[in-house]
Amino acid sequence: MKPLIGLRSVRHKMFAVVLLTSLTALVVTGVSVALYDLRTYRVASENDLRTQAELIGRASIPALQFDDVQLARSNLALLSVRPVITAAALYNAKGSLYAHYVRKGLDADRIPPLPEAEGIRFGDGHIKIFQRIVDNKEIVGSLYLQAEYGLAERLLNYIGILLAVGGVALLAALLLSSWLQVRVTQPILAIAALARDVVKRRDYTLRATKSTEDEIGDMVDAFNGMLTEIGRRTEALETSNRNLEREISERRSAERALRDSERRYRTLVATLTSVAWNANRSGEFVSAQPSWTAYTGQTDEECRGTGWRRAFWPGDRQALERLWSAAIATKQAIDYETRLMHGPSGYYRVVSLRALPVLDADGEVREWVGTVTDIDDRRRVEGEIHRLNAELERRVQERTAQLQEANRELEAFSFSVSHDLRAPLRAIDGFSQALMEDLENKVDEQASAYLTRIRSATLRMGQLIEDLLNLSRISRLEMQRIAVDVSGMARQVLNELKSREPERAVDVSVWEGVLVEGDPRLLRVVLENLLGNAWKFTSKTPEPRIEFGVMREAERTVLFVRDNGAGFDMAYAGKLFGAFQRLHGTNEFPGTGIGLATVQRIVHRHGGRIWCHAQPGKGAVFYFTLGTEATAAPASDNDAAEGAREARSGS
Repeated sequence: MKPLIGLRSVRHKMFAVVLLTSLTALVVTGVSVALYDLRTYRVASENDLRTQAELIGRASIPALQFDDVQLARSNLALLSVRPVITAAALYNAKGSLYAHYVRKGLDADRIPPLPEAEGIRFGDGHIKIFQRIVDNKEIVGSLYLQAEYGLAERLLNYIGILLAVGGVALLAALLLSSWLQVRVTQPILAIAALARDVVKRRDYTLRATKSTEDEIGDMVDAFNGMLTEIGRRTEALETSNRNLEREISERRSAERALRDSERRYRTLVATLTSVAWNANRSGEFVSAQPSWTAYTGQTDEECRGTGWRRAFWPGDRQALERLWSAAIATKQAIDYETRLMHGPSGYYRVVSLRALPVLDADGEVREWVGTVTDIDDRRRVEGEIHRLNAELERRVQERTAQLQEANRELEAFSFSVSHDLRAPLRAIDGFSQALMEDLENKVDEQASAYLTRIRSATLRMGQLIEDLLNLSRISRLEMQRIAVDVSGMARQVLNELKSREPERAVDVSVWEGVLVEGDPRLLRVVLENLLGNAWKFTSKTPEPRIEFGVMREAERTVLFVRDNGAGFDMAYAGKLFGAFQRLHGTNEFPGTGIGLATVQRIVHRHGGRIWCHAQPGKGAVFYFTLGTEATAAPASDNDAAEGAREARSGS
């Protein structure tokens, strides 16, 4: 390796070693201390901000619960005693900005319009925290704090200290290195000068002077002994060179023969697999082939010359003769799959015949070497694999035909159910209604009640049949994924529910601009079931509220439908999405128990999942994903929609 400029002598190298060692120790120590202090400073900053957020969050619970904006602002204003806090904000349970604080002299655009995921973030020279405010296991709002981090200033201070200490240490190392050069390197430099003289003059009688009794003195003795040995060996080497010149001509001929033998050996090894053989330039066996005779059962006399070719399948010999003739003419290798007699079994087996030409120095074929590899078992296995694949393909086709036939039978059954079962129900309902009209004033109240119950049961049975048919159709409908405005679709569903019961005053909130990718027909069924359930289960609530919106959770988009209706016990949530499962009696809330099973099947077809949270008497929230990202209008637009909702709910 080429030495660096200025480091060609031992003196300079020792000087560089001392300085580099000192500098490395200083840098490693300084960086380690700085990294430890910065890590400690980061942890302390996180803990301090978490504590501050916890105190402010607890103090703000009453303000959020009693909607006291002035109290919330007063709590945030207390942060002015902490100059390191630059901004803070409170958000209510719906994620709307409730109150904020900005340190004097700073802009209010530091406040995020919506709360983000809970946790601590670092960036732009600040440390930020989002923390949920929880009271009695219920999220009442969120808190945002932003504080100055000061990491850059602290790092610059460490760098300044490290540079100052390093400069002083390097100066001390420079002085120490200058003192050591005189005492350590001078004898070594003297040996180096003597070595240059020996090389230049080729005088091995020169000797170095020993001035110390340490390792350098031992090195002087070893150097002088080396010069003595070099002188002796130089004389012996000159004598040996004269003898070597006489042997060169003899060795050249031996090396030429060795290269020819090695070339033949390497060619043979490259082709050796199971049966190895060799032939002359005409493709004839001229020597014993023990592995060939052991496999084919031929004797040495039978396979000599071209007799070895008679061991191949008679139908393959003509093609093999043409192949050999072309290979001999073109000096090309042979790789041919054929059938060869297997002596021990007495059958012809499939083999792979390979032959390579061995060329001499003039490029002419000197001989052929090759192998025969038995691949009969492999070919049998491959044939069996092909047969099994064909059988599997046949079974797949049969199974596909069976499934198609089952689908056709299911469609025929669905038609039969819709026709054969609905017709009697329509007759029962029609005759019941006719009896009620004809005998309106001729029967007592009990008989009239019986007719009313008959009509109600008939209607429930008809609805149950319709829901079952819809559930069966969901799996067969071909999906079409397009962009769907689910906000507009939700408003349409709610308007239809409102038109059926115009006397009800329901507080409705629909997030604006929520777009998803999915099948609009199936998504309409999802919203009709979820919003219809929310409308139904808030029918007995004094101040009913229904909300449809979107949120981010664990890097995914989640749609939700929230109400403050009857709710249910989460202990029974496991059977909520099964067909015919109901958590309320039909005398309380009507229904067939199939709607949520239909919703779950649609959500699964979109690659998503659905789950819920509820409390008895406090309402329920149904969350669902669709396997694709959703978009929504900015928070300011949804705040405006919230105001419009409140105006509509008051009318």
